[in-house]
Amino acid sequence: MRIFTVDSFTDRPFRGNPAAVCLLDDTVPDEWMQAVAAEMRHSETAFVLREGDGPLSLRWFTPAVEVALCGHATLAAAHVLYSLGESGRLEFATKSGVLATEQTGDGLIAMDFPAKPATPGTPPDGLVEALGVTPVWTGRSEFDLLVEVGSVAEVRAVDPDMERLTGVEARGVIVTASGEGTSADYVSRFFAPRAGVPEDPVTGSAHCVLAPYWSARLGRDALVGEQVSERGGTVRTTLRPTPQGDRVELAGHAVTIWSGELEV
Repeated sequence: MRIFTVDSFTDRPFRGNPAAVCLLDDTVPDEWMQAVAAEMRHSETAFVLREGDGPLSLRWFTPAVEVALCGHATLAAAHVLYSLGESGRLEFATKSGVLATEQTGDGLIAMDFPAKPATPGTPPDGLVEALGVTPVWTGRSEFDLLVEVGSVAEVRAVDPDMERLTGVEARGVIVTASGEGTSADYVSRFFAPRAGVPEDPVTGSAHCVLAPYWSARLGRDALVGEQVSERGGTVRTTLRPTPQGDRVELAGHAVTIWSGELEV
């Protein structure tokens, strides 16, 4: 079975968010996929399986757990398939429904994801202390907590107490601020120690929360988000209302770093 490492949400190698992509020849046990993800040690490893003529099966595993939604590893999987000769619209059957990707003329890959808006609420016990910030706004989406702070500098300066943050009940915590003074509309960082990922470099699924939040704040559907982790990366988002519920188009570049074959 072929396996790849791809840097997502960047057009330069060794930036953005690395993901492994494994192209399965057949069904395999969940325990095997979890073991491969732990071996790869990226924040997520994507497993792709073609079964018949329908959508491709796509699952994502961190080194510790399976997750229900992952943007950068979906981008990585689509990038690999397009690089191997696939074209047009690709559809993936996932735990978050059918997700689709398409290439655009400027080298971007656009992904159709569900919006995951956050509802306002009181910060759970321990969150503010673990982050060491003064929130402007806090809320919770289906998977994650969202915390807005007052400036880009505050987002960059966040240095969480990971042990305390692990005790906060959520898949992850998104810290965000307006991108005023930068080339982006908003900036963010994402911490998920409960999922085995202390800080994720660039998080597509977090932008399913960020896009509806900042679109409402800024009054525009099309935005540019910058994740200001050490590696950094750019996610272009477009909020698209539909009768079945809001969707978010996430678009970014990707770069293959290496490819090989699994011997086991």
